Amino acid sequence: MNHSNGKKYSNQHFTKVLKGIWIGFFSLIIVVLLGILSVRVNLFNLFGELPSYKSMENPEAENDLSSVLISADGVELGKYYRFNRNQVSFDELSPQLVQSLLTTEDIRFYNHSGIDLRGLVRALVGKLTFSFRGGGSTITMQLAENIFSTMTENQGLLYKVDFLRPFLIKIKEWIISIQLERSFTKDEIMAMYFNTIFFGSNSYGINTAAATFFNTTPDSLNYQQSAMLVGMLNAPTRYNPISNPENALNKRTEVLYNLYKYDYISRQQFDSLSATPLGVNFTAQDHVAGPAPYFRSVIKPQLIYWARENGYDLFESGLRIYTTIDSRMQRHAEQAMTKHMAHIQELFDAHWKNENPWRDESGREIQDFLKTAIKKTERYRNLVAKYGRNSDSIDIVLNTPYPMTVFSWKGEIDTLFSPMDSLKYYKNFLQTGFMSMDPKNGHIKAWVGGIDFKYFQYDHVMQARRQPGSTFKPFVYTAAIDQGYSPCYMVADAPVTFSQPGQIPPTYTPLNFDRKFTGERMTLRQGLARSKNSVTAFVMKEMTNPETVVKYARDLGVESPLEAVPALCLGTSDVSIYELIGAYASFVNRGVYTRPYFITRIEDKNGNVIEVFPPRTREVLSEETAFLMTYMLMGATQEQGGTALGLSSEVRANNEIGAKTGTTQNGSDGWFVGLTKDLVSGVWTGGDERSIHFRPSSSYAQGARLAMPVWDFYMQSVYADSVLGYKKGPFPRPIRPISVEVDCAKYQNPELSEMDSVNVRHKIKRMDQSEIF
Repeated sequence: MNHSNGKKYSNQHFTKVLKGIWIGFFSLIIVVLLGILSVRVNLFNLFGELPSYKSMENPEAENDLSSVLISADGVELGKYYRFNRNQVSFDELSPQLVQSLLTTEDIRFYNHSGIDLRGLVRALVGKLTFSFRGGGSTITMQLAENIFSTMTENQGLLYKVDFLRPFLIKIKEWIISIQLERSFTKDEIMAMYFNTIFFGSNSYGINTAAATFFNTTPDSLNYQQSAMLVGMLNAPTRYNPISNPENALNKRTEVLYNLYKYDYISRQQFDSLSATPLGVNFTAQDHVAGPAPYFRSVIKPQLIYWARENGYDLFESGLRIYTTIDSRMQRHAEQAMTKHMAHIQELFDAHWKNENPWRDESGREIQDFLKTAIKKTERYRNLVAKYGRNSDSIDIVLNTPYPMTVFSWKGEIDTLFSPMDSLKYYKNFLQTGFMSMDPKNGHIKAWVGGIDFKYFQYDHVMQARRQPGSTFKPFVYTAAIDQGYSPCYMVADAPVTFSQPGQIPPTYTPLNFDRKFTGERMTLRQGLARSKNSVTAFVMKEMTNPETVVKYARDLGVESPLEAVPALCLGTSDVSIYELIGAYASFVNRGVYTRPYFITRIEDKNGNVIEVFPPRTREVLSEETAFLMTYMLMGATQEQGGTALGLSSEVRANNEIGAKTGTTQNGSDGWFVGLTKDLVSGVWTGGDERSIHFRPSSSYAQGARLAMPVWDFYMQSVYADSVLGYKKGPFPRPIRPISVEVDCAKYQNPELSEMDSVNVRHKIKRMDQSEIF
């Protein structure tokens, strides 16, 4: 009886315990499910919001993408990014790279559904026994953190409880991982993972990392390279091959051993690969790298504005921005600039020898020039904020040498310079700006804003404005030619005096460059070709007026402030190269002004066209006036004494070239604008400070020596590049016969009193097109 009762009690007890286990098990499941559901719906904001189903269906929308600037010939010019990353597909990953990641991070990746229970148990046992046996996070879970920042973003109230925080993070990662596994294939998840990893050195994603550390692409990565990059994942700084090569080498060996452990490589391969050097070919992927850095820098604010107005982020939306820049012509322009500027700088340094080049109007050295200049710098303002304006500490800091790398035309130099030494060194450099455009459609083909963007980031194409000197004269002549004056109209090289009531002095008489007047009678074309100030002054006073000249300049695209005074005829108001080239292009383009532009279309990251940008044009001159101005400008390369006769025979032979040189007072600015039937290009050269220049008596203190060689070298390269297809030849002639005489042997000067801007074209015999030239 007692035995029977005991057995019955034992069975009841077992049943009760088993029932309790099942109840506990199901309760645990219910609690876990309710917990997951609570996390999913963010009950009472305890857990923080999860990403929406839409964002998890399209996780790469959460991934910042660089916007790419593309040249007209399909070459990548550069990128705009907050984080430097570009995506690749699984097919673009080398097998060695995929194997390295699997063996190191998640060998069962292709066998689980986002959560590896075996791995979780292994990690838990490791923690309980204080022995590391690998982490429990899968590649999918790491992707969830990489994309949605589960550790740091959308934190709920319970995140403040330290011991709950890791569990909440894991639950979120599990939920997101399951959703990702339902939405994407394993290969797609693998590719997304590689696209979201940070490798250090501003490299986000495997595409950028492969280029940065090995100057290659992800599909070309071998075992050694793949192992090094995978080894950097958990600690990019600690295992950075540049700053910590020994750590990187040891970590690479660990990854290579994993490959051997899981039979992807043999023992012999492991030993051989482990013995190889890192083989890093570090190429910084930054905003400075690549062609046309000045161009990319100048247009960035405009692109930021456009993107904001259209609901995009330039630094995150992965836009594809197609430009007018031709990478080959850009390369020719940069090489032409380098060739000339290195030479002219050598002459400039020899010219001043051990003297300082900053000079006042009388040629004396400007005292305290550097002290004044340093006060305009950001460094000085920061020191004032830190120490106070009258603190001796400012002078101590500014005059204390420290190691730095500086620019030189022979390559970067490592030296010891104080901030004042550095300022003095860099103030001695001459700068330049160059722009080339197609006059028919307004496409800017090349843009060089300075001598080296890394060290001198101020752009001299669009941002800088300087006195154009004689390159402004064509606006004066245009006003006269458009009223019916012939290029053959004769004018004496004699003083012209303007009255200036109420000013001191009350009169103004422009001098020629050599300060002499010959009395020689010459045509308007010859006067422009020789850049005679006296002839231009005559035109300004007798054939037009400052207000009319300003109007023509405005019509031709000059937007900078222009002072309507007699001295404007010699180019005393500042303009930019960008404005000047756009204006000159109207002469070649039959009187139609096309605003120089640089973006043709913008696409989203999927290749859908968002916006197309057509040329912006307006007719500003008659076709006849435009052609006559082109003919006038051709005088510089054809007339005796023309300022562009020094152009090389390689460019001039069998070619028609319009040109204008420009030099400002004391030789502070040297300009050259050159026109051909297909390209209009211009150069400015000078010091960033107007007081820095060759002595006025030097033969180099003129546009023909300071600026013209850049244009010459550029055009030689363009014509020699058969792929570009630019050919020499004549300018296009007007469709209709022109109404003024251009054969100066037949031309007879009318008196000024006889000139009638309305009827003059009817008084002079029309010429057939066959008679021109």
